[in-house]
Amino acid sequence: MADKLPSANGRAEIDAFLNKVAAAPVTSQAGRGRLVFALDATASREATWRQAQSLHAEMFQAAGVGGLDVQLVYYRGMGECKAGPWSGNPDKLLALLGKVACLGGETQIGKVLRHVLDETRKAKVHALVFVGDCMEEDVDQLCTLAGEMGVLGVPAFLFHEGQDPAAARAFAQMAKLSGGACCRFDASAPDQLRDLLRAVAVFASGGRKALMDYGRKQGGMVLQLTNQMGK
Repeated sequence: MADKLPSANGRAEIDAFLNKVAAAPVTSQAGRGRLVFALDATASREATWRQAQSLHAEMFQAAGVGGLDVQLVYYRGMGECKAGPWSGNPDKLLALLGKVACLGGETQIGKVLRHVLDETRKAKVHALVFVGDCMEEDVDQLCTLAGEMGVLGVPAFLFHEGQDPAAARAFAQMAKLSGGACCRFDASAPDQLRDLLRAVAVFASGGRKALMDYGRKQGGMVLQLTNQMGK
């Protein structure tokens, strides 16, 4: 497990991430927003998987508050990469997530990005959230796909667990090319991921105004974070 982030550096990294979220373009939409939520379910994440699931559940709840449809995507094992149905029901999303267990295999981030591109060509996808800890693919190909997402106005928000330097570089480049943002977290500081996931969920469903309204309603740490995003 990665060492816990120093509080000052961790806070600065989160502030930078939130500023990028606030600056990301949001396409006006009639009806509900759509967000693809993708997970690395390979064996390297098994130690923190159950804890992460509880945080993902909180994001699903935030998505329900914001009127957001979410599609769960995960990869694991020997080429297994699956996408669930679109749903705005947090309980259904949580039930689907609860059936996923980690299984050893290489990363399949390229498949995730291609899937997002295919989905948004059918009906607008407003953001991709990806949670993973490593990258074992051709970074140039991933960046090309991320750039295509940027052209189509689909920002990728990538959450990096741990300290793998290759993954850190790749995630940062993909985020930049897509118009999104990247932030590292570790399992010893779960509040970081919880706050960031909920912020992105509300942002993707309604943009800055929805995020600020949500922050005022929730108060506390959520209000502090949303105020930073509104600057």
